[in-house]
Amino acid sequence: MSNVVVHEEVMLGKEDDWRLCFQWCTYQYDDGRPEEQGYRFIWRRPDGSLQPARGQARIPSAADIFDLLRLAARDGWLTTHEKPSAREELDDASD
Repeated sequence: MSNVVVHEEVMLGKEDDWRLCFQWCTYQYDDGRPEEQGYRFIWRRPDGSLQPARGQARIPSAADIFDLLRLAARDGWLTTHEKPSAREELDDASD
């Protein structure tokens, strides 16, 4: 199991309805594994609580994905928290 700490979030949808969220999170594992950071899509119920779905969130359209990414970029947090990817680290080492 893991505990998820949400650092950033953007949403699509009306306030009193189901809302699709895009989040930047830290996953804290209770089995001794080191914590990890990453993005996730998740639904919020009309009451504001999260609808966990065993790692899956149905995304109605590609347009919704792009809209959420655009909102995160507008808010200034898309990619700003990321560590360099393994590919970027390899590219830097070969220079």
